[in-house]
Amino acid sequence: MNDMPSSDMEGKVVLITGATSGIGRVTAKTLASSGAKVVVLGRDQGKGEGLLAEIANDTGNEKSEYILCDLASMNDVKRAASEFRSRNERLDVLIDNAGGINGRRKVTVDGFEYTIGVNHLAHFVLTILLLDVLKASAPSRVVVTSSSAHTMGHINFDNLMYEHGYRFLKAYSQSKLANALFTFELARRLEGTRVTANCFHPGTVRSNFMKGLGVAGSAVGPIIGLFERSPERGAETQIYLASSPEVEGVTGRYFYEKKVKRSSDESLDLDVAKRLWRVSEDLTKTWL
Repeated sequence: MNDMPSSDMEGKVVLITGATSGIGRVTAKTLASSGAKVVVLGRDQGKGEGLLAEIANDTGNEKSEYILCDLASMNDVKRAASEFRSRNERLDVLIDNAGGINGRRKVTVDGFEYTIGVNHLAHFVLTILLLDVLKASAPSRVVVTSSSAHTMGHINFDNLMYEHGYRFLKAYSQSKLANALFTFELARRLEGTRVTANCFHPGTVRSNFMKGLGVAGSAVGPIIGLFERSPERGAETQIYLASSPEVEGVTGRYFYEKKVKRSSDESLDLDVAKRLWRVSEDLTKTWL
């Protein structure tokens, strides 16, 4: 477990996606060790329950919960948000962390290209459905895992689902740019509510992330491995944004290594952000 000190989180409720591996796992355990009730949202019941047992054993915190949810199904996302609300009266920190990359184009059960569907649209819906709980719990925080890959991204509104010309790096970079644009627009819309929204780049982290690339992942994995950092190191900024008093009230920013960094020009384009929000609402209105 990460031994980086975190701020006292006693009495706080944290919901995190993608916590059964990688930086999400480290963050869940670290925040639980500081007293938070951590609610883990994921698609693998066995891994989720295993994490809860590990948290209880390693931290002595037995308050954590697991909610089964496949982010590739919007019905699942809506049910999970409802289940969270039925069990919890407050939400102090929402961590939109889960993400993936796919070597070949595939679609979710709702027909969305998988990368943008899971990395962006599922978290868009989850966050919107829990906004009133976040507002009622203010001061509260939304923390979004983006990536430096967003700087290579472009929101291709005419081919958002990459029905033509799919390239895994283009699709992934677009989704990470969408994460940043969503964060910044969310922060603007939440102005005055005492709910903050920030995103960050964790660095290239050693995890199961490359499995989605199949053969391509096997080829480039060893090269990328030369530059990878541990999940503990990668989680530091996520933990910082979720718990540190230093960022209380700070919103609409992109962080790397616990410092504010300038994100790409497109991520700061107000027109693109507003258009992406409208398109995301239109695509997911059935579940909002």
